[in-house]
Amino acid sequence: MGMKSDGDADLHEIDRFDGGVGWIAYPDETMERASHAVAVPNEESETDDVWVFDPVDAPELDELLAELGSVTGVVVGLDRHKRDSAAIATRHDVAVWVPEWMTGVAAELDAPVERFGDRLADTGFEAFRIRDSSLPPWQEAGFFDGETLIVPESLGSSSYFRGDRERIGVHPMLRLTPPTTVLSGLNPDRVLVGHGVGVLDDAAIAVEDALSNSRGKAPGLYAKTLRSVIGI
Repeated sequence: MGMKSDGDADLHEIDRFDGGVGWIAYPDETMERASHAVAVPNEESETDDVWVFDPVDAPELDELLAELGSVTGVVVGLDRHKRDSAAIATRHDVAVWVPEWMTGVAAELDAPVERFGDRLADTGFEAFRIRDSSLPPWQEAGFFDGETLIVPESLGSSSYFRGDRERIGVHPMLRLTPPTTVLSGLNPDRVLVGHGVGVLDDAAIAVEDALSNSRGKAPGLYAKTLRSVIGI
């Protein structure tokens, strides 16, 4: 299978933890597009609120989400991660939540849209800008609730993200300019990424290693990518 697939999805569960789960809808694709759902306690309801991040739809997804609670919102964390957010939001009769500073996304979503600033509603997640640039075009928000760090694109664990002995790595396009300032020092218990499985153990070390080794391991990563492209 190629970088990205749009055929029949086959839900593959990843990143299960207390109050959250992830999935990859096309586990054989190179991009390994990962999606996540996190449950947030609702004091006025017997069921938790479920927030879905950058989702790719798949059979039996609704059953997986129902294990956590009731879907309350769908979140787009990267301008090019609209994915299936509108379809899933419509199916659950909720809005798609987009950062207030992110452009060119809301108008392309066939679903109600809510905007958020430095906090994602009452989820407990702080939302912060990881990148907002025109060259390369890139608008990305990160989310952190003191335990779970969600990074849609700047970090990933798919093979083309990872250098030698890295559990997660900085995106190839950002290897020489890693987002160290915004991602360093957070000390998360777990990190969830938009491409590949997350890191649920020693996550803070994995993040710091990825950031500090980003430039030094760039040549080896680029060489590995080139070898895979030309088949040697």
